Amino acid sequence: MIRTVESEQHVSAPVLAAYSYCEAVTGQQARNFAYGIRLLPTPKRRAMSALYAFSRRVDDIGDGTLAPDVKAARLEDTRALLARIREGGVDEDDTDPVAVALSHTAAYFPVPLGGLDELIDGVLMDVHGETYETWDDLKVYCRCVAGAIGRLSLGVFGTEPGARGAERAPEYADTLGLALQLTNILRDVREDAAGGRTYLPADDLAKFGCSAGFNGPTPPEGSDFAGLVHFEVRRARTLFAEGYRLLPMLDRRSGACVAAMAGIYRRLLDRIEREPEAVLRGRVSLPGREKAYVAVRGLSGLDARHVARRTVRRRA
Repeated sequence: MIRTVESEQHVSAPVLAAYSYCEAVTGQQARNFAYGIRLLPTPKRRAMSALYAFSRRVDDIGDGTLAPDVKAARLEDTRALLARIREGGVDEDDTDPVAVALSHTAAYFPVPLGGLDELIDGVLMDVHGETYETWDDLKVYCRCVAGAIGRLSLGVFGTEPGARGAERAPEYADTLGLALQLTNILRDVREDAAGGRTYLPADDLAKFGCSAGFNGPTPPEGSDFAGLVHFEVRRARTLFAEGYRLLPMLDRRSGACVAAMAGIYRRLLDRIEREPEAVLRGRVSLPGREKAYVAVRGLSGLDARHVARRTVRRRA
């Protein structure tokens, strides 16, 4: 069983200010993530905001316009800051609010901070222009940039006392992260191509005649782009089905948070499946009212109960 701190801890004014900064970053920049963490009790919400703000800093370095060598140097500086946090070397009056908030989070929740090292490793793959021949190759990247975030989040959520199979919770959290990241890759295929990045496995691209890439609003001539998208959607659905087994292991509000975030991405996947070429014309997204509906559904526990019933049937 993974335990977390449920009760409100005394939080000093400097730490509260640091958390407020992280929550502002999350509210402004997290298009989908914020809908889920609003459902958490205050200590967990603050902790998740600290994790998001640090992760956002790492991602922004990778996505910025600096030269690759400068990006790599800044990522290593961020890794050094993470080492200071891990060693308890950040004081409450430090001038970096993200470092202050994350240090407090790490002191009160069993978050595996090594996951943020993995995130930095994944962003360095982007900086170095890595491409992926097979799904097994791409999984390494996805585990760094998304699976690790799932495992970090589980450190905040914890698992319910006596939850059956809780020893596999980190595995399910990791797998759910992979599902979300593969959905992101499908959604952003044109945007990534414009930035010189290709994530989908070269083997898959060749199989569906898409090796020429996605540099316009229409698929490569003679390709089966819809077949490629549907193939990857099926892979993502399999990952979602496995990752959703985490839900019955979480308390109600943590489960609602996960169900909301995952539910938004599953609906996004549905839209991509219905109209594959839409991802070549622009970013596919859900309207705010639909995201809010998914969040309410998560809070109701419908998804967690559905997964629990399905798991019981499989065991029977």
